[in-house]
Amino acid sequence: MDAAMTPVPVPVPAPEEVELDLFLEALYRLYHYDFRSYSRVSLHRRADLARERLDCATLSDLQRRLLREPDVLPAVIDAMTVQVSEVFRDPAYYLALRREVIPHLSTFPSLKVWVAGCADGEELYSLAILFREEGLFDRTLFYATEINRRALAKAEGGVYDMARMAHFSQNYQQSGGRASLSDYYTAAYGRAAFDRSLRRKTVFTEHNLATDQVFSEVHLVSCRNVLIYFDATLQDRALGLFAGSLARGGFLGLGSHETLRFSAYSHLFSAFDESQRIWRRTARQEGDHAR
Repeated sequence: MDAAMTPVPVPVPAPEEVELDLFLEALYRLYHYDFRSYSRVSLHRRADLARERLDCATLSDLQRRLLREPDVLPAVIDAMTVQVSEVFRDPAYYLALRREVIPHLSTFPSLKVWVAGCADGEELYSLAILFREEGLFDRTLFYATEINRRALAKAEGGVYDMARMAHFSQNYQQSGGRASLSDYYTAAYGRAAFDRSLRRKTVFTEHNLATDQVFSEVHLVSCRNVLIYFDATLQDRALGLFAGSLARGGFLGLGSHETLRFSAYSHLFSAFDESQRIWRRTARQEGDHAR
């Protein structure tokens, strides 16, 4: 046979990769949760966690249960999403918001803030407290969005383990807090409940950065430590949504290991405080929207 006609061997995927693909496809086609563009390393880790929690020997067993037992879905979504956060996590970020961003936001007559991937709500309460202390709370509407319904319900409840509050208080003081964090919660039976008034200006709603679209114009998007779980394509999609949501002069805050420097949307932003991963939306151009 002519060497030019020799067929090129097709790589054979590893069985565990096929299992993961089929599991993700079932999750998407049956329940419309799309994790297919998440980081592959993270997906293997989270899927294995779901498998272990549901006492399944293989991902194929987990897929079968997912197809035949809809009641297992909440446990699967809990394992597939990450709800690790803190109140005033990375205090320097909130200090930069307080000192550098708030003076610009205060020039708007009314404000909207989108906390994308709010997990159990720690980031939302951090921002609500900060905006209250800086006199912007009453003219601000917060959107707290999350793919995980149980995490969203916990965020709306605003109740946390009392053992965590000492660390939260330390973060709060380092972020430039003007009072004591204990002024904002009540404690009982080993739990701390944030004051209901902190969430009276908040809309809690499901939103999937992988499949959903822009829903409102906002002045600040805070999406911290979410993009690190996405692949490059999904990161770009999310950043496109943020670009399409932000008003001219609005701000985007990302996590300490995240950037938009290599994104297809980077030209729509200017670095504001890159050390704290804060960017500012530049003037809109004709035809400028999220893809």
